[in-house]
Amino acid sequence: MSVPASIQKLDQLPPEMLEFTLLKKTGALAPRLGRLSLPRRKSILTPGFIGNTSRGVIPHVSQDNFRKSVELGGVYIALEDFVEKHPQKTPPIFKYEVPEPLRKFIALPEETLLVLGARRNPPIPSPVANTNTQIGLLTSVGFTTISSDYYAAAARKLQPDVVVGLADIPFGQAAVGLKRKDKMSDRTETWLRDLIVKQGTMDDAEKGWSIFAPILPIDRHLQSWYLEHLLDDMVDKIDGVAIYDAYLLHELPEQLHHLPRLSFHAPASPQELLRQISLGMDLFTVPFINDATDAGVALDFNFPAPVKHHASSTRRSLGIDMWSDDHALSVTPLSHNCTCYACTKHHRAFVQHLLGAKEMLGWVLIQLHNHAIICAFFAGVRASIEVGTFDTDVAAFEAYYEPDLPEKTGQGPRVRGYQFKSEAHAKKGKKNPKAFNKFGGEDLVKLKAAHGQQPNKKPATRDVIDDEALLGLVGMEEHGINADAAVQMDKLNLEDDERR
Repeated sequence: MSVPASIQKLDQLPPEMLEFTLLKKTGALAPRLGRLSLPRRKSILTPGFIGNTSRGVIPHVSQDNFRKSVELGGVYIALEDFVEKHPQKTPPIFKYEVPEPLRKFIALPEETLLVLGARRNPPIPSPVANTNTQIGLLTSVGFTTISSDYYAAAARKLQPDVVVGLADIPFGQAAVGLKRKDKMSDRTETWLRDLIVKQGTMDDAEKGWSIFAPILPIDRHLQSWYLEHLLDDMVDKIDGVAIYDAYLLHELPEQLHHLPRLSFHAPASPQELLRQISLGMDLFTVPFINDATDAGVALDFNFPAPVKHHASSTRRSLGIDMWSDDHALSVTPLSHNCTCYACTKHHRAFVQHLLGAKEMLGWVLIQLHNHAIICAFFAGVRASIEVGTFDTDVAAFEAYYEPDLPEKTGQGPRVRGYQFKSEAHAKKGKKNPKAFNKFGGEDLVKLKAAHGQQPNKKPATRDVIDDEALLGLVGMEEHGINADAAVQMDKLNLEDDERR
């Protein structure tokens, strides 16, 4: 049996070399098909997405369920999830002396692509400002900073497949001045150069990693100095670009068009995903999947959209609110024609019951389902681009579905620290409501009355002794009961004797 030429070529690549192949391209600002390949890793077809993680795992999905029920070729990991003890102590992940310690630490399957960045997507704005040498992070125990040297050393130690360069972006600021934008360009260029220099000092025995250069969310002329140095000195050292504003793709230098594009412009809906794809974006993290799952919303849409059989201005919802009592007796799957584990093994009534009982399995099933819906969505997108009907299918999708995801109505799972905005950390009080509360005086009386008790009434004095009261007296003669006591015991009448 002959081996395909594409596989032979992939096997001949150096162990750390990432290859991106454009399979179809119709223009500079147009949807395109591609394949991202790395030896020993599962190839990722683009447009596509990688898992968005929290502390190394996709929320609600354990690694055994990830292997069995989630079809993902890669995940995005944020370094700020693991540096909570820096600089007072060495974080545990850096003490793990094994090959590819980050992969082993989070039990990630061998075939899954691992992308490392500094911050989560979307990041929580940090009150700790970036400096010329350091970037602010939000860890599990508060805000801190790390230097570009520390980040490069962490990449060398953790050995991911792809490292996203540090970007000096003041997240959370509504307006950014011209002087601050100049600093963004200067610092990002310096930090990317530091990362490339650190990569160049590696030994041949060390596992290498690919670098994705950040493209800042500012106009091209404001980051022209950075882009010039990127094209002149570093373009042959990078294997992709990380885009923070998809709507500035038209300003991407032509010399970078052949590289894969990873979007950190978080889409709020599948319609916004389609708009980014229409501009030529390749890879996404799709944070709204986790948001929908936390809200108890099961995504329910297809691409291309179904054909309308009658004229109607009413558009269909993008998801199903599983908190609704309408599903309490429904034995239908979460979505029709969905073949995920949740839809083939369980039904809406069961999932609705789990949410109401605050059972974590409810969110697990919804998360597995939502990832399956997005996988099918991207498969439909790629098929549409292949046959050349993408623009028509996008218009039909926008006409068929509502523009926004359903609003959250239920309480949701316990909220994790990274889900709070910066100002929320300063507020006193617990961030999650108590699961149990003590009964008040009146509530306790009602509860006892429901069980036939009258707490305000003294119990009647009993003139007879029942059998259970005598059980403790059996065998007492062995412990020295005197004769008078024995006579008194013989005179006792039992309830059963009187009834006879």
